[in-house]
Amino acid sequence: MLKTFSVTDIGRKRKTNQDYVYTSEQPVGSLPNLFLVADGMGGHNAGDYASRVAVESILEKIADSPETDPLRNFDDAIQYANSRIRKLASESAELEGMGTTVVAAACEGNRLYVANVGDSRLYVINRFGIRQITRDHSWVEEMVRLGEIEKEEARNHPDKNIITRAVGTDDMVKTDFFAVQLEEGDEVLMCTDGLTNMLEDEEIRMILDGARDIVEKAQQLVRAANDNGGRDNISVILIET
Repeated sequence: MLKTFSVTDIGRKRKTNQDYVYTSEQPVGSLPNLFLVADGMGGHNAGDYASRVAVESILEKIADSPETDPLRNFDDAIQYANSRIRKLASESAELEGMGTTVVAAACEGNRLYVANVGDSRLYVINRFGIRQITRDHSWVEEMVRLGEIEKEEARNHPDKNIITRAVGTDDMVKTDFFAVQLEEGDEVLMCTDGLTNMLEDEEIRMILDGARDIVEKAQQLVRAANDNGGRDNISVILIET
């Protein structure tokens, strides 16, 4: 039986919240449950519109899809969201250039299926530590992978927010997919970079380890990110298996 909790917070510096989250412990289409995090980008209201359209489009597609393979289901839905966002952006100068990150997840038995585009993240946390499952699609992360800068330098790099992939920016979007074996007691954390830019992975793990229940865990993560500066919107989904 899954236990889940989600929260989104505007942070300390932003005037709007461009994050959008969705959770369902009940079936959506052929999926037994569904969890989505999106972090929009674009001027004016385009960022919050992009994240909302992405989540609503993914939901719509999955709810109507006969596809039973979770990862193919995610791929179809994210491509559909990509097309919707591009069409809307082409029809309005104010929405031009809008896009969004997406992390999608579904638990089926002891398997976790994950899709991601952009630099929002999914982690698995257990007694062995905290493990980032998704890979950031960001310019700085590419430099880390190529050995051009150290991981420690990436955290405060001035170009940290430049992402190399987003839903809505190209005709076709390339999505990463993961299938993860979960053990009893594993926790899943989905979040936007408003959390991970403010807290180190080990700080996240310690907060989760020290809180009493899932609600307190999520609230303390948001509070700690805000206490460290809250430079961006902060969104968290926690899933306890």
